[in-house]
Amino acid sequence: MEDKSIPNSASCELLKSVRHSPLGDFDVEAELKKLPAKPGVYLMHDARDEIIYVGKAINLKNRVRQYFQSSRNKTAKIEQMVERIARFEYMITDSELEALVLECNLIKEHRPRYNTMLKDGKTYPYIKATIQEDYPRLMSSRVLKRDKSRYFGPYTSAGAVKDTLELMHKLYQIRTCNRSLPKDIGKGRACLNYHIKQCSAPCQGYISKEEYQKSFAKALDFLNGNYTPLFKELEEKMLSASEEMNFEKAIEYRELLSSVKQVAQKQKITSYGQEDRDIIAMARDDKDAVVQVFFVREGRLIGRDHFHLSVATAEEESQMLTSFVTQFYAGTPFIPRELLLQFPLEDEEVIAQWLSAKRGQKVRMLSPKKGEKERLVELAAKNARMVLEQDKEKIKREELRTIGAMNQIGSWLGLSNLRRIEAFDISNTGGFSSVGSMIVYEDGKPKTSDYRKFRIQTVQGPNDYASMEEVLTRRFTHGMEEEKALRKKGVELSFGSFTRFPDLIMMDGGRGQVNIALAVLEKLQLAIPVCGMVKDDNHRTRGLYYQNVEIPIDKQSEGFRLITRIQDEAHRFAIEYHRSLRSKTQVRSILDDIPGIGPARRKALMKHFKNQEAVREATIEELTQAPQMNRRTAQAVYQFFHGNQ
Repeated sequence: MEDKSIPNSASCELLKSVRHSPLGDFDVEAELKKLPAKPGVYLMHDARDEIIYVGKAINLKNRVRQYFQSSRNKTAKIEQMVERIARFEYMITDSELEALVLECNLIKEHRPRYNTMLKDGKTYPYIKATIQEDYPRLMSSRVLKRDKSRYFGPYTSAGAVKDTLELMHKLYQIRTCNRSLPKDIGKGRACLNYHIKQCSAPCQGYISKEEYQKSFAKALDFLNGNYTPLFKELEEKMLSASEEMNFEKAIEYRELLSSVKQVAQKQKITSYGQEDRDIIAMARDDKDAVVQVFFVREGRLIGRDHFHLSVATAEEESQMLTSFVTQFYAGTPFIPRELLLQFPLEDEEVIAQWLSAKRGQKVRMLSPKKGEKERLVELAAKNARMVLEQDKEKIKREELRTIGAMNQIGSWLGLSNLRRIEAFDISNTGGFSSVGSMIVYEDGKPKTSDYRKFRIQTVQGPNDYASMEEVLTRRFTHGMEEEKALRKKGVELSFGSFTRFPDLIMMDGGRGQVNIALAVLEKLQLAIPVCGMVKDDNHRTRGLYYQNVEIPIDKQSEGFRLITRIQDEAHRFAIEYHRSLRSKTQVRSILDDIPGIGPARRKALMKHFKNQEAVREATIEELTQAPQMNRRTAQAVYQFFHGNQ
């Protein structure tokens, strides 16, 4: 459904960046030369594009290159991992500290199999301020809760957090007890912290609520990043103590100052708030532009993606960013609460209203010019510039391999604007556990979230034609019914599971399979082009069967390679599903058909009698002696094999 209230730039076409690059298209040496000598995080992918390792480096160029140097001594684990690496990607940061925090977040999000050292669930510490209390406290916490408290961090050094809290208590005399104040004022005695001058004892009424909160506000001011006053105060106290020959005190202030400076290195990777936000920035040159999006969920950067924009040279940055935002969030079901943008958008108020309506609550759009949020946007812009400078060739190669291949297939068939292909296949063993598969390719890349499996319900025996008819009928009938239901509810069709119909259907086979598909579509009154992937004697694709004609294809073309990938993927998906069902069926026992015999009793009977024949020959008394068996169940087993004799 088109939203006419949202501006759309005809000169800006959104092209998603490279995500699926097999080893054959990934030149390791060429990519290693592009690595920057900057701190950051790198992600290793295997041939299935799964993230198998996440690491950090103070120098990406040196660190990543080490994995591919044969002269270096590697552990067995590293050798095994390197053998599986199909490609790598990386993300630059401003410091190693930021890289460390980002590495932790990404490992928790993706759980790569080779990051065994960090799979213990450890988290970085935060400083929690209980601002909702009349006499608030500061404490260390490793869990962010959706309470009314305010959280600062995360910090990479638990020792520095401890030292900072001690400093806050010493300088501002903030309480550490769990007493409920003001209700418990006057109950009990003041604690030791009061006597060593690290608490102002609000529990005894020795300080007013206003004075306590004033002192607490100074501590929050420091945690918010206003370090200069405290730095000066500590330096003055250190120098004063030194001049007074009180060197122990001077050393104490020096160590505290060092700890505070360590904590003062705030990470831009993790925000203080727990809000969901997207951070969007771009970079451009004369011909191309790249938009970088950071996805922050509950205050943690969990991922990022970059997008290539095909733009007119004269287009302004704000126009380009406006076109991106409208196109991107039109196809994205989740809308965050806040967007941090590099530039203000055109018609920003209208777009904000549109996004708020999609989310169901107000969405803020900010273009920060200073502070923490501005630094987050700048970090996104740095990564956009890196992608633009170093990945141009990669993007063009991927476009040729994906979108270019789709256009090539479209030209062979006389179809324009070919974006979505659905391919179907059937798998069975002698008609046993027949299944159907549906895989989806969009813009030349697999869209695994739209893959579907079908267990054949109405066909008995090895009848691939009838099975395919059932699969296609169920797929498109479901889509049509779902579309009607969503329209009735006034919900966008993009939220449906089957509502997106393909621009082309590909059948694993020739004339017979194509005719089956055409018959189903005619019955359902749908007009969707159908072609068959015809194989040669060696079971390799040799051409496309379309409109009663076999169209030969160039085996050296990107279109041919894409067809081969689609055919192999459809076959793989169907085979895997069939194998999973077959393995489940093969472990079934005749004992499962007996009322009262479940997995536990079946296992107990087989362990006691060794085989099914012994169970069959056993008397009721012998069956009763088996573990987990009672007389009633023993009678049921006996009657199953012998009747009521």
